[in-house]
Amino acid sequence: MSEANGYDNCGISQGSPMIADSTFLQALKKHIEAKQIALPIFDPIAMRLQQELLKKDPSLQAIEKLICADQSLSSQLLKIANSSVYRGLIDITTVRSALIRLGISEVFRIVMINVSQKSFSDRDRRTDAIMKKLWQHAMGCAFAAGMLSNSLDFGIFQQEAFFAGLLHDIGKLLVLKVVADKKQTNKTLDVSEPMLLGTMDLLHAEQGYLLLRQIQLPEHFALIARDHHLPEFPPDNYLLMLVRLANQICHWMGIGLRHDPNLDLLALPEAVQLGLSLTELNSVQHFLTSASGLFS
Repeated sequence: MSEANGYDNCGISQGSPMIADSTFLQALKKHIEAKQIALPIFDPIAMRLQQELLKKDPSLQAIEKLICADQSLSSQLLKIANSSVYRGLIDITTVRSALIRLGISEVFRIVMINVSQKSFSDRDRRTDAIMKKLWQHAMGCAFAAGMLSNSLDFGIFQQEAFFAGLLHDIGKLLVLKVVADKKQTNKTLDVSEPMLLGTMDLLHAEQGYLLLRQIQLPEHFALIARDHHLPEFPPDNYLLMLVRLANQICHWMGIGLRHDPNLDLLALPEAVQLGLSLTELNSVQHFLTSASGLFS
């Protein structure tokens, strides 16, 4: 695509106020397919650690070895284990001791927060502001899905629900990374915010699915990224329903890019299918409100 028709060679309109059109979308998709965008959440150590933590019987020895290979992560783990929240009679100085004190579920959340937060930042102020909102939404959905899996008890492991909630919108981050990458190589490129947000909305489900398939995560995580906005859903896919419900709770509370306070959450098909009670909903809302510092 030449610049003569108002687009650069990625098909991004120069300062157009329009929501993404078909030319823009197709060009951006081609760019995503042609160039790999490195997301820190998928670095090799983080990927292996996530896969081990998601097992029904994770190996403490394997987890310890992987965490020790990441100096930043091991330091963070020791700091948290010795914090006032978890502090015991003595300070601990080894990753193995930290794992024992914190427990696998808490280590999983700490690891996911640590490795994923690196992805949600950019030198461009406007892009960075959007990424921070995406980070807040990803964390809100992760914690909400994890809490719901624990209270509703459909046989879904809390770690698995947390991970699925964290990654359901990963396609939006990918689109942002691609646009930021193009802006680095073309300093005159200006993508309007409506176009950027519109493109994210239209592409994130498909591109998130393809990305998670590409890095060979379990199929059900990729399917959640693809299907979390579909009008209908399989009534026996409890993990998908948990993430869809967590997503709507965050929209209702305004955690992320969207705020829809008029949602009737208990009337949603997912809530009805899962048997969500007002008490359980209030518990999730209270946690997300009181733990807002986690998402800043």
